[in-house]
Amino acid sequence: MSWIALATYRRAGGLAPALVLDNQLYDLEAARAAGLPPLPDAWVTQGVEAMLRDWANAQAWLRDAAPMAASLAASGAIRPVDGGAAAVAAPFVPSRIFCAASNYASHANEMGTVLAAKSQSKPYMFLKLSNTVIGNGETIQMPPETSKLDWEVELAAVIGKRCRRVSVEDALDAIACYTIVNDISARDLNIRSDYPFKHDWFQGKCHDTFAPIGPWLVPAWQIPDPQAVSMRLDVNDEPMQQDSTANMIWTVREQVAYLSTIVTLEPGDVIATGTPTGVGMGRGIYLNAGDRLVASIEGIGRLSNQVQAERL
Repeated sequence: MSWIALATYRRAGGLAPALVLDNQLYDLEAARAAGLPPLPDAWVTQGVEAMLRDWANAQAWLRDAAPMAASLAASGAIRPVDGGAAAVAAPFVPSRIFCAASNYASHANEMGTVLAAKSQSKPYMFLKLSNTVIGNGETIQMPPETSKLDWEVELAAVIGKRCRRVSVEDALDAIACYTIVNDISARDLNIRSDYPFKHDWFQGKCHDTFAPIGPWLVPAWQIPDPQAVSMRLDVNDEPMQQDSTANMIWTVREQVAYLSTIVTLEPGDVIATGTPTGVGMGRGIYLNAGDRLVASIEGIGRLSNQVQAERL
């Protein structure tokens, strides 16, 4: 089957949904007009979020449409959108981003975090808000309050159906797509000394632009084993993080199942599944204005962003 993904891109008049074939974007409405199987108008007018809300049907449509879209692209019946990668926006703006903390032993070690044995523990999750979301090519704003801005490449799972107390065995069935999240953190704002509570991850992780996501959504059937995927993050073309999701402490299945015991997971919820070793704090180096980050994950693509001092 042809590889296919879902994207959102900028065009005159606003944002529009697109299919991704061989890293090229093709307008969804134009592809429909060129002969793809019929699809609901809502998918065109409301974009990727509408497809996630209707994922059972959207998934079936994408499976059928993928080879046809590839054929149309090869024949020139559909053409890539103007602007290429520069036109890519965040695939959508999730209202909830659940993030796994210290989910790789190597990362816990570099941060000086002492973890309990897995048999005596459970996942540690926190939230990032929708204001943090930016897309590929957009700018990470560095607040003046921090001098220790840091990076974290993470495989992100996007929920495709409403579920509560899903079993570990069935948890992957709830995932519609995978994408990349770069969990940006102000390490010096994560710590508080004026309260008895040691950490303040809201202050350190929820600033505007602190969650680059994308570049697009890859249907889950194209990544059949999310525990066998390589990840990498480069800063100014220098590799900082290189690891595999095989080294997660809590698997993607286990994270979905755990979260569903606390909240009802909804289509469009995003789970950022943790980062491996190689973050700036572990290396004793941090981001500065002008630095360029590229987070890449096997089977998905590359998410590129540049740092800029926040304009006051």
